[in-house]
Amino acid sequence: MEIDAAREVRTTCPYCGVGCGVLAKVAADGEVSVRGDPDHPANFGRLCSKGSALAETIDLDGRLLHPEIHGRRTGWGEALDLVASTFSRTIAEHGADAVAFYVSGQLLTEDYYVANKLMKGFIGSANIDTNSRLCMASSVAGHRRAFGSDTVPGIYEDLELADLIVLVGSNLAWCHPVLYQRIAAAREKRPEMKIVLIDPRRTVTADIADMHLAIAPDGDVALFTGLLAWLGRHNALDRSYIAAHTTGFGQALFAASKLDLAGIAAAAGLGEDELGRFYSLFAATAKTVTVYSQGVNQSSSGTDKVNAIINCHLATGRIGKPGAGPFSVTGQPNAMGGREVGGMANMLAAHMEIENPGHRDRVQRFWNAPAVAQKPGLKAVEMFQAVAGGRIKALWIMATNPVDSMPDADAVEAAIKACPFVVVSDMLASTDTVRHAHVRLPAAAWGEKDGTVTNSERRVSRQRAFLNLPGDARPDWWIVAEVGKRLGFGSAFSYLSPAEIFAEHAELSGFENDGARDFDIGAYVGVNADGYKDLAPFQWPARSVEERDAQLRCGPSSIRFFADGNFYTPNRKARFIAIRPAVESRTNPDNPLILNTGRVRDHWHTMTRTGKSSRLSQHIAEPFVEIHPADAGRHGIGDADIVRVSSPRGDVLVRALVTVRQRQGSIFAPMHWTDQFAARGRLDTLTAPLTDPVSGQPALKHVAARIEKFAAKAFGFAVVRRKPVPAAADYWAAAKCEGGWRVELAFADDDIDWAGFAGTLFGMSAGAEILAYHDRNAGQHRIAAFDGQRLTGALFVAPGPVVVSRGWATRQLDEIHTSPRERFRIVAGRAGADRPDAGATICSCFNVGVNQIVAAVAAGSTTVEAMGVALKAGTNCGSCRSEIRAIIQANRVEAAE
Repeated sequence: MEIDAAREVRTTCPYCGVGCGVLAKVAADGEVSVRGDPDHPANFGRLCSKGSALAETIDLDGRLLHPEIHGRRTGWGEALDLVASTFSRTIAEHGADAVAFYVSGQLLTEDYYVANKLMKGFIGSANIDTNSRLCMASSVAGHRRAFGSDTVPGIYEDLELADLIVLVGSNLAWCHPVLYQRIAAAREKRPEMKIVLIDPRRTVTADIADMHLAIAPDGDVALFTGLLAWLGRHNALDRSYIAAHTTGFGQALFAASKLDLAGIAAAAGLGEDELGRFYSLFAATAKTVTVYSQGVNQSSSGTDKVNAIINCHLATGRIGKPGAGPFSVTGQPNAMGGREVGGMANMLAAHMEIENPGHRDRVQRFWNAPAVAQKPGLKAVEMFQAVAGGRIKALWIMATNPVDSMPDADAVEAAIKACPFVVVSDMLASTDTVRHAHVRLPAAAWGEKDGTVTNSERRVSRQRAFLNLPGDARPDWWIVAEVGKRLGFGSAFSYLSPAEIFAEHAELSGFENDGARDFDIGAYVGVNADGYKDLAPFQWPARSVEERDAQLRCGPSSIRFFADGNFYTPNRKARFIAIRPAVESRTNPDNPLILNTGRVRDHWHTMTRTGKSSRLSQHIAEPFVEIHPADAGRHGIGDADIVRVSSPRGDVLVRALVTVRQRQGSIFAPMHWTDQFAARGRLDTLTAPLTDPVSGQPALKHVAARIEKFAAKAFGFAVVRRKPVPAAADYWAAAKCEGGWRVELAFADDDIDWAGFAGTLFGMSAGAEILAYHDRNAGQHRIAAFDGQRLTGALFVAPGPVVVSRGWATRQLDEIHTSPRERFRIVAGRAGADRPDAGATICSCFNVGVNQIVAAVAAGSTTVEAMGVALKAGTNCGSCRSEIRAIIQANRVEAAE
């Protein structure tokens, strides 16, 4: 399909589950620019730092552009024939459960639908699971236990209408910045709105909170079961709602009442006074929304946490009403779409249940399928354990990187390496997972793909292509359908466009659906190519053309569930779940700390997309671990030291960040870094394959670990033009910058030929001009190489962390260096007075550094708003506003002193 140039295309962001609308413009010269879609009801024109930088991530560097078999380039015919014949032979010899698909919330709904249909309906196994198992499976399980369906009751508007927002296990400011800004804007209009953050860390989200409850790891069950008991004791219940629309309240209240306030406080790691203040605030505020995310879900008690939260909302009748309800915000752009099509091992399509014989029969008849799976398949952790055990002999991985994102990641990598046949569909030629594939299939990327996604408020939006497919890249739905044809199921997979798939998906959602199922978009049955092309964002359910047209006439819809009951259980009543809080200690003398894993502001998953952007790579350029000063002192660790974090399963080397924002006894590290960007940064090599017994979601935020200082004798920092692989360094971390790469280094030995190391690192040509400074007694070495007027690379070595402005140094790669004075400045490692140093990046949207902010404070910009006027910093996504505020306050204090 040829794409029209010089036009603006409405599409949807490929990052988190907020589902922001994006306007992508391709100029006549091919340059792409993006901006937020002011008409999209998820974001109304806002974009976060990652969304704002999308145009910087769509180049073809590192792209997988042709099918490969054992590293040999081939055509689609040979590659697809091999995939189909190997899967067919494996099934014939070992049964349908000997094959598996591991897919992704990055897939579009149409891709997901075709993959699920092939595996569950035609291969006849439910061995299809997704990386969404790692992010929201416990929410799905909790919804189904309470509501009888995986239904998100509320909508984003509730965040603006609430009088109390409770944020649980969610660093919304960094992980869902646009929702955070919607809340912040609502708070400015209604200062009486209250916000409570429940999180072991004092994240930047805490800066908007009236109350921060620094809960103990996995203390949420105790906190919310205690809240239910408190509501009961203080007669703060909606007894009419409970009687009319629920069952099981008595048992749930009895179980919750086992602990008194002192017991709950001890289990939650909180004081009785702060617990009482929160409980009183919740009880007194009718319009309360509880927003929860990975801190709730990624737990061995995740499903119980979800149900403990839901219990409190059912008990007060605060569900499905404007400004009131429990709200799960998803981490991926199409985790919700995957749930709708049944793209998880324990689900059927269209929110039907694989355990239900009637549902299986309905799906089989609709698909005219030979063998619908009769039982749930293997969930993600179980799936890779089955690969390791030899039970799964052919594995197809699509749009995800399990070697880095799965728990016990080294064991997962070993399993994939040992699997007899591995297929990977991906957009990149080199990831830690792709390197182990027997067959590599080039998939279309964002900007080239065409389909739909569903966001956290059940809103379906279009992702539209605005770039031509490069090389032999193809959409995922096409790749899967072609394999389906080769397996002998041609008539069921003869799709010519994603519009046909979407129409079939819509038809199945309404098939024999008399209102007993929540998911129904039957209004879009028979949508044609033009209707699909022009499809406006809509919220489900959209059961009829009349419902659909009403949505479109009235603007952004406000469809909520369960204000008047009508749940999707057999008796149409919600189920309270009786939960008994259990306190589990995983630490021991060898592993005395609790490791909490998560994300940073400007990166996403394993950096396959954000790692391409120099702008997004400057705010945090290397893997790190947060540790409280008391714990740091106990373990002999200083700020910026390189440290080894280890668990019984593995170890990583990261930079120490000593901060009071971290809870004592716990440490935090982000999960983004891979072998493509760091020497030993694969954090999930430390996490255990421990899962929630109901959802199968792994416990990635409660890992027993230890920490120790890495005995580095030399530290280094470098800027280079080519992507580095400094094998001689014990620690290295590389980040994209303008003109090349920046590299942090550390060495266990300082007896190194630094000139030779620099030459290898820089990839110097024979005629390169070298400037160097060596003070061997002091352990100081500085080396710069020039190719004509351009800097090829610069290396700075010191016995401690290198003191050089990273922002200034990286900019030297993009500048012309004509005079000896300019070149010696690089070797000296400092900017001249005529070239002020912006300092470390604070605002990625506008590339504003800390030194610029400090200078603006001195010039009179002493509020965040004034800083926005002076430098634009904080005026786009707003996720840097907390840091800007801290810099302003710190420099006000210095000025006063």
